[in-house]
Amino acid sequence: MGKTATARLFEQEGCAVWDADAAVHRAYGPGGAAVEPFRAAFPEAVEDGTVSRDALRRIIAETSDALARIEAIVHPLVAADRAAFAEETEADIAVFDIPLLYETGGEREMDAVAVVTVPAEEQRRRVLARGTMSGDDLDRVLARQIPNPEKTARADYVIVTDTPEHAREQVRRIVADIRRRMNDA
Repeated sequence: MGKTATARLFEQEGCAVWDADAAVHRAYGPGGAAVEPFRAAFPEAVEDGTVSRDALRRIIAETSDALARIEAIVHPLVAADRAAFAEETEADIAVFDIPLLYETGGEREMDAVAVVTVPAEEQRRRVLARGTMSGDDLDRVLARQIPNPEKTARADYVIVTDTPEHAREQVRRIVADIRRRMNDA
């Protein structure tokens, strides 16, 4: 959808940005908070002192309750990382880049939600062009997510990432609107 590039646009506008995927990488990395819980729950997922995403994919494919068990380990760690970021940031606006926000009920913790979007065929083209997943993999991922039209309908702000310039213009309007609202409060 272009969420990473859009998050950078928010940073360029002076917002502090927290990235859920980066938090997971920190937790899975050497000395990360997820390593020991995974070693206890799924020892085969820990390789060279880190949590292997490839091993987790295999475990999820082979074990029916694995995803729920993995999420039970990871979600609290990511939530703690997010809370620490929110406590420490000095920026007037904090942006939380959370891929599965609606699916996890995280929108209830946000003051406003912005959804980044493109048409489904463009999303598919972008994902498959990365070469990191197949069409079947993408279909499985999308099947676990709330459909994009529902997300955009629920959002306070929608950012269409059809061109970098259009996305930048929308981000600037959103930041200006939030700052105006903060000043009026």
